[in-house]
Amino acid sequence: MNISELRAVFALGSIFALRMLGLFMIVPVFAIYGQGYTGATPALIGLAVGIYGLSQALLQIPVSLLADRKARKPIIIIGLLLFALGGAIAASSTSIWGVILGRAIAGAGAISAVVMALLADVTREEHRSKAMAAMGMSIGVSFIIAFSLGPILTKFLGLSGLFWITAIAGVLAIGLLVVVPTPQRLLQQNPLGFKVQLQSVLALPDLNRLHVSIFMLHLIMTAAFVMLPQMLIEYAHIPLAHQGWLYLPLLLLGAAMTIPGVIIAELKRRMRRVFIVSVALVAIAMVVLMFGQNRTGLIIGIGLFFVAFNLLEALVPSWLAKGAPVASKATAMGINASSQFLGAFAGGVLGGQLLGYGNAMLSWGILSACALIWLFIACGLKSPPYLSSLSIRIPELPHHPAGRTSQLNDWAGCLLEIEGVEDLVILAEQHVVYLKVDKRKMNDATWLQLSDLVGHPVTS
Repeated sequence: MNISELRAVFALGSIFALRMLGLFMIVPVFAIYGQGYTGATPALIGLAVGIYGLSQALLQIPVSLLADRKARKPIIIIGLLLFALGGAIAASSTSIWGVILGRAIAGAGAISAVVMALLADVTREEHRSKAMAAMGMSIGVSFIIAFSLGPILTKFLGLSGLFWITAIAGVLAIGLLVVVPTPQRLLQQNPLGFKVQLQSVLALPDLNRLHVSIFMLHLIMTAAFVMLPQMLIEYAHIPLAHQGWLYLPLLLLGAAMTIPGVIIAELKRRMRRVFIVSVALVAIAMVVLMFGQNRTGLIIGIGLFFVAFNLLEALVPSWLAKGAPVASKATAMGINASSQFLGAFAGGVLGGQLLGYGNAMLSWGILSACALIWLFIACGLKSPPYLSSLSIRIPELPHHPAGRTSQLNDWAGCLLEIEGVEDLVILAEQHVVYLKVDKRKMNDATWLQLSDLVGHPVTS
């Protein structure tokens, strides 16, 4: 990757990580500490954990539809401000309903898909998988930090302190956008209405399987960690303040296993196989937790889940970037993000109900059944497409009476008419255009046509 791409990956990955840090830090502690809020019940505690996901789920799709037509950066800034506001409201609340309100407002900053789409805009196709994997791994890193530090920080700062950290993280994340290039996209290349555009994306079976996958992953994760803190206290005799030290080595193991898994999936083009194995590992982890009601069983089950979680979080964004329609990347990612956060909401509510029910084996049996249904659905996935990209310097173009932007748009429109050119993004400030091409559709005539348009020979 070039320096522009590296800056974008670092900045956008950090934005993602800062937001997820605030989300994840309360998951392993809220079921216990949340009991101190006025009006708290197991069901409302689960709702407080999951309501963030419901707001995200409701707004990701409309925000992402808008982001396929408007500039992405202003939308991201508005989302981060809402995220910070919600954190401040939750931090100032003494009742469970105040926390629920704050979490709902924080979730209204539904920009996950827009961040992913902006990253896809500013990275070339051959490096996009690495960029998306790095984004997924940034979620894994925030997961490690949050689950390790959450119980420790809560002991000293309380839940209010964690929510203030969330608010501050949202404000700090805005500054990171400065180092991300601002791409010039052909916003008019998508002539579809919002409804037709959404329907066209929802008609793609493999993308729908990815949406179901991210839903199930976050449902199982959230429900599991609503229940696990109490179980670790009861069966493993590990106090809540010390549970972060249990999560840390297991999460580091999961992160270490992600690296060879991504290499096999991406470089060896075994993404489907690695993906299905990871889903199967989630199912195995749930079965281990169902029967392992002791310290050893809990540690093994949590460790297996962390390995699968980190790997799946890295693979889903990369696969989605490969398979998403050219003019609807943000929309496809918005549907996926909605599925993710709807899963977190459903998991929080389900976990709260299971926690109140008190039957550990039945609870883990229900999550095991969810994982097995997911595995059956994931087996229908086909291997993703593998395209190539070209980085081309923008040539001197004939003067256009409407100005430089129209000049570039007309030239780019001619490029898109070439058979095999699937997508492009213009970085006008860097005088570069990134082309996404399917070399299987290219022949001598189309390579010559491309060479004529860019002003120098271009070959495969």
